[in-house]
Amino acid sequence: MIPGQATADGTAAFAAKHPALHQDHWRGVLDLSLSSVGIGTYLGQPDAATDAMYDEAVGRAIASGINVIDTAINYRFQKSERNVGAAIKKAIDSGAATREELFICTKGGYLAGDGASPTEAWIEATYVNPGIVSWDDIVAECHCMTPAYLKHEVDQSLKNLGVETIDLYYVHNSEQQLPVVRADEYYARLTDAFGALEECVGEGKIARYGTATWDAYRVPKSARSHTSLQRVAQCAAQAGGDDHHLRAIQLPFNFGMPEACREMNQEWAEEAATVLQVAYEVGAVVFTSVPLMQGRLLGRFSPELKAKFPGLGTDAQRCLQFARSAPGVCAPLCGMKEIKHVAENIEVAKAATLSEDEFNSFFAE
Repeated sequence: MIPGQATADGTAAFAAKHPALHQDHWRGVLDLSLSSVGIGTYLGQPDAATDAMYDEAVGRAIASGINVIDTAINYRFQKSERNVGAAIKKAIDSGAATREELFICTKGGYLAGDGASPTEAWIEATYVNPGIVSWDDIVAECHCMTPAYLKHEVDQSLKNLGVETIDLYYVHNSEQQLPVVRADEYYARLTDAFGALEECVGEGKIARYGTATWDAYRVPKSARSHTSLQRVAQCAAQAGGDDHHLRAIQLPFNFGMPEACREMNQEWAEEAATVLQVAYEVGAVVFTSVPLMQGRLLGRFSPELKAKFPGLGTDAQRCLQFARSAPGVCAPLCGMKEIKHVAENIEVAKAATLSEDEFNSFFAE
């Protein structure tokens, strides 16, 4: 197991290794220097060919100047975590990076399977028979966030990644539970989950935690899956006190899903606010997902829209520039399983981010 975690000195050294990248590429958050683009590892078949692609792509991303690496235990049924772990080990062994230079993020919540979709027999053998969960703990036949379950998943992710400490651990799509349980029970379950993760912080297994979501922070307050970030922060304070370790959130953000900066669907100090505004107030760094809307935004840029992104030649680059330029966003997490996509996307890091006025022009009436 590789010891250590991302540090201020390590991530600053990583940034210094890449002088060709624009200074705007480096975000001073969490007392670290993090890249303004992160590599995601969600898509792909659970096969050897995709394993090899991710192994190479993650290594190329690190060598190119990306130190934010995002995965989840359920991505490709644990195989993506293992690919990330293999790539990190190679990068460290080759001298391309140190452990202290890399910010490794993963998630737990969905039943992952092991190289294949989870079966009832696998769930029984892995969780139920050992007494980790009961069948009643599993929501919608796929999701669980009880303390014992999350502690088990943290340990399994550490094995998959081959590291002693995970830099950021997310509770994955907690809102999956809201169609099944009432809101008060949901937040009570989040409090219990955070309590378990505070214990993992104390044991050195994770450095901090957050929530990675799909609907939770985007949808209207009237939606069943809506989650109040203010209440989530209160759950963390109840679990860990004033010095709790809730430090980040993740949610979709792109041209087709701009709610993070547009929808006043959250509340702070009894005033309506966007989730980006509340994240700032509670001290949570924001990472965003699906910047290309899983490819659906590509090929749809008009000449007028392209002109707003001088120096960038592809729609993928424009999508990343849009997301990373949003005030309050640290880094969009872009799925990259081919090295040609890494090469294309890192070009964005050579450019300055858009100014606030330039960004706001996308929403001008």
